[in-house]
Amino acid sequence: MRVLVTGHQGYLGSVMVPVLREAGHEVVGLDSGLFSECLLGPAPVEPPAIDVDLRDVTTAQLEGFDAVVHLAALSNDPLGALDPSITYEINHRASVRLARLAKDAGVRRFLYASTCSVYGSAGTELVTENAPLRPLTPYAESKVRVEADVAAIADSGFSPVFLRNATAFGFSPRLRADIVLNNLVASAVLTGRVRVLSDGTPWRPLVHARDIAAVFGRALVAPIDRVHCAAYNVGTETNNVTVAQIADAVAEAVPGSEVVITGESGPDPRSYRVDFSAMRKAFGDNAVRWTVPEGAAELYSAYLAYGMTGDAFAHRYTRLAHLEKLRKHGLVDGTLRVQRDPHPVAPGG
Repeated sequence: MRVLVTGHQGYLGSVMVPVLREAGHEVVGLDSGLFSECLLGPAPVEPPAIDVDLRDVTTAQLEGFDAVVHLAALSNDPLGALDPSITYEINHRASVRLARLAKDAGVRRFLYASTCSVYGSAGTELVTENAPLRPLTPYAESKVRVEADVAAIADSGFSPVFLRNATAFGFSPRLRADIVLNNLVASAVLTGRVRVLSDGTPWRPLVHARDIAAVFGRALVAPIDRVHCAAYNVGTETNNVTVAQIADAVAEAVPGSEVVITGESGPDPRSYRVDFSAMRKAFGDNAVRWTVPEGAAELYSAYLAYGMTGDAFAHRYTRLAHLEKLRKHGLVDGTLRVQRDPHPVAPGG
């Protein structure tokens, strides 16, 4: 199968591409390069790629593909709060535009990376894909809108699948340190303290980046009539954990570290536990394998092996800080478009 992966130079894309290639697919990437330099350890082998901003994709660029795996997005809540209008422009409108262009180009399968954060504040009961959607941030709201708008254009020739990933964790050659487990392991390695800013009580479902890739790989080849226009939570109930439990797992993995719950950011309204039985029924019981303690141990080893530093943790692997640095140096403009001219224009120019 010929597959286009958007955001292939991101945290998930850098794990997804080799998994799909190993499965025998012909993979082409599409990325503007915002996070291409966020490397820890050896750079991954790059697939052939289309170097373009998601907002500028053309129908011609999508012709000849059997499937699009759409990962590209501004990928966390602080980025959404920075400028909600850009989050909606990229995550919502450009994503729906991509789906429409893919349909026009004859692409039959469209796998969309959604999120379990669409459930927002859902209490302690396990939520299924039929639970009310209560997005609390522009990031989550944009995902809800894309699901609705792309579902509206599905037909016999264009089959979307919405994969609502739990909060990702685990090593990627293009690391993110602003997601909870990755962040807490880095804090423990660098300071000896597993520093939790909330009160530690919110529930989070977690899933390893490689397990996300495995589920996408299975969705890619599943019978279309079985998965057409369906939503699936991606993760495992074993990894429904509180932030305090995540911190304890990190302290176990990082020798000499201690948990410090400061509570300085106040209670976090985002709290949800998720049911993943529909995913197992569709894609198999063994698609998701990694536990939180295993992920903490993996990250600890990788941070030591590849020399994680405090400066890189704060600026290279934290999405918001990285983008602010690119803006400061004129490498992106005010709308986060990469400036390829050797004399970059002023933001917004």
